[in-house]
Amino acid sequence: MVVPSLKLQDLIEEIRGAKTQAQEREVIQKECAHIRASFRDGDPVHRHRQLAKLLYVHMLGYPAHFGQMECLKLIASSRFTDKRVGYLGAMLLLDERHDAHLLITNSIKNDLSQGIQPVQGLALCTLSTMGSAEMCRDLAPEVEKLLLQPSPYVRKKAILTAVHMIRKVPELSSVFLPPCAQLLHERHHGILLGTITLITELCERSPAALRHFRKVVPQLVQILRTLVTMGYSTEHSISGVSDPFLQVQILRLLRILGRNHEESSETMNDLLAQVATNTDTSRNAGNAVLFETVLTIMDICSAAGLRVLAVNILGRFLLNSDRNIRYVALTSLLRLVQSDHSAVQRHRPTVVECLRETDASLSRRALELSLALVNSSNVRAMMQELQAFLESCPPDLRADCASGILLAAERFAPTKRWHIDTILHVLTTAGTHVRDDAVANLTQLIGGAQELHAYSVRRLYNALAEDISQQPLVQVAAWCIGEYGDLLLAGNCEEIEPLQVDEEEVLALLEKVLQSHMSLPATRGYALTALMKLSTRLCGDNNRIRQVVSIYGSCLDVELQQRAVEYDTLFRKYDHMRAAILEKMPLAERDGPQADEEAKESKEAAQLSEAAPVPTEPQASQLLDLLDLLDGASGDVQHPPPLDPSPGGALVHLLDLPCAPPPPAPIPDLKVFEREGVQLNLSFIRPPENPALLLITVTATNFSEGDVTHFICQAAVPKSLQLQLQAPSGNTVPARGGLPITQLFRILNPNKAPLRLKLRLTYDHFHQSVQEIFEVNNLPVESWQ
Repeated sequence: MVVPSLKLQDLIEEIRGAKTQAQEREVIQKECAHIRASFRDGDPVHRHRQLAKLLYVHMLGYPAHFGQMECLKLIASSRFTDKRVGYLGAMLLLDERHDAHLLITNSIKNDLSQGIQPVQGLALCTLSTMGSAEMCRDLAPEVEKLLLQPSPYVRKKAILTAVHMIRKVPELSSVFLPPCAQLLHERHHGILLGTITLITELCERSPAALRHFRKVVPQLVQILRTLVTMGYSTEHSISGVSDPFLQVQILRLLRILGRNHEESSETMNDLLAQVATNTDTSRNAGNAVLFETVLTIMDICSAAGLRVLAVNILGRFLLNSDRNIRYVALTSLLRLVQSDHSAVQRHRPTVVECLRETDASLSRRALELSLALVNSSNVRAMMQELQAFLESCPPDLRADCASGILLAAERFAPTKRWHIDTILHVLTTAGTHVRDDAVANLTQLIGGAQELHAYSVRRLYNALAEDISQQPLVQVAAWCIGEYGDLLLAGNCEEIEPLQVDEEEVLALLEKVLQSHMSLPATRGYALTALMKLSTRLCGDNNRIRQVVSIYGSCLDVELQQRAVEYDTLFRKYDHMRAAILEKMPLAERDGPQADEEAKESKEAAQLSEAAPVPTEPQASQLLDLLDLLDGASGDVQHPPPLDPSPGGALVHLLDLPCAPPPPAPIPDLKVFEREGVQLNLSFIRPPENPALLLITVTATNFSEGDVTHFICQAAVPKSLQLQLQAPSGNTVPARGGLPITQLFRILNPNKAPLRLKLRLTYDHFHQSVQEIFEVNNLPVESWQ
């Protein structure tokens, strides 16, 4: 006996009444079998009912692809009931990845030209939902005709379909450009809102359309002024704000039209000030309009007073009880901090208060903004707040907070002692979360501050005695004790509470570090070297140190074992040379003021990038000219004559006078990364006075529609090279080719070894975290030979 097919309502009730998933599948399988049979029989009367049941099954997640061709048959039918279900099925079951969707192109074209408004509305909705590029190109003339139809119902849907077409095929901009100016005079809310959206899409994708619609800025300003002052229609007002959706769309369009265009920006300045001051902020609709106003002020060429007003509005947002509004304010202020630093500084106390937020997203944004607000005048106060936050911040923020404090301290440290205290506090609080170069930077800083050696070794010894779990802290402390252990034992440091330390306590502490299971192999290496250096700085017997060194001669770690064997050999065979070999480390090459040196390097890099290099020793060049050793050649000659065994050439070698080097050939730039509009380019400079040094400027640009945030670029080179990463210019790359981020890499390659770079990029783009690790092997030969 054949079971009759169920009606749609009965099918829904039976599926909802199923007690188990197996029972539900059984009901659906039986009904799908009846639907297939009905399709095979070709029943034209009940075909739309069968397809409606199939669409319900599809919405439950079951396969329904066998109903695609029935959608085409229903769309081609002359009955409205069939067309309605057929178009609905086409929107759900068809997409542009399959060629079957192209079969309904003629049906849509016929329905658009029939003049029946409900049918035209169905066709336009389907086209705007699943129309492919090919369908858009074929049906663009029909949609253009409907843009000026007398029926508001059809015009509104035609405008939304045109928006979809522009997004799919940007070259169709010229087709929809003429009707838009006429549509701006409409009073119908849906038509006007759709027209503003269509013009926005046209301006974003076509420079010609952008130039064309800058002429209608006064008209847009008048529409928005009417909304603000008199209101548009009462039925579209929300919480006392007149049509906030239309206001937001107009503000977004004005932002695009006024960007990098002073005349258009000047036209809308007064209106933006009026909107910013008269919008009610007691409800969320007013806050949305106000936020779009702030974004528009930030993007256009607005007046200075207007930008200050925008920053103050964001400052008021920070005091709002809604966390979403506070997050939006922090994100916007972070974008403004580079261009309007002084205006954002006024809200620094409120930003610091946001660090104590329990919401992780808010505290992260507040941390980024707080670090961006640090400068030489407020560095002491800001560091106290950030260090307090570091002690209580969530674990996932500790690494960012610690790295930010170290970078800020390196840039704006008022004194070396304050700098050392700040780094020690970070190492003590979150030593496991600091950057890899923190140990090297601190040891270099301590080594260059001779007057603070006794103070530093005392502070580090006390910190090490309290906690040996923070590995970077232990490494720095072991290095400092090994170098300046004699100052630790002397006890001549001017401290509030002097601490007397004897040799046994120092040796016992280093042995504790060596034996601790928390110590890394590198940490044990620091401790073993410190013990060895103390053998020349202590006055007592060295048998205890020799015994420890000999024990680690059989360590499983190869590096530590080799170091111990070498030290033991130094004791046994070369004891007379031990004191000379284990002298205090000399000052590093960067013995001058770091800030002056970096400024000098950046200035030299800028000069080298603009013009050919000029000899840096003018007196020597003048002396060469006076002696006429180069046959009248001056320092700016492009091609000096080759050296030959002539008396003049020999005299040059005897006097060891510097000759003007030939200008090096420019090294071509290299693009090493591109993804979704984000590009990374490398440019190279080799200073003539130091050919072993290579300056690489990394430039990150963003041509996509979304900002790139939390951008971090890290690099690594082979062990034969030395790499130093300078602080980047920021961590946000604005969309649509905004101000790029630059970062300087300094690579020392004395042996002219082949250069290879390994880069790691991490950033957030379109609300997704991106991490890319790749190796650059195609660097220009001129960069290292």
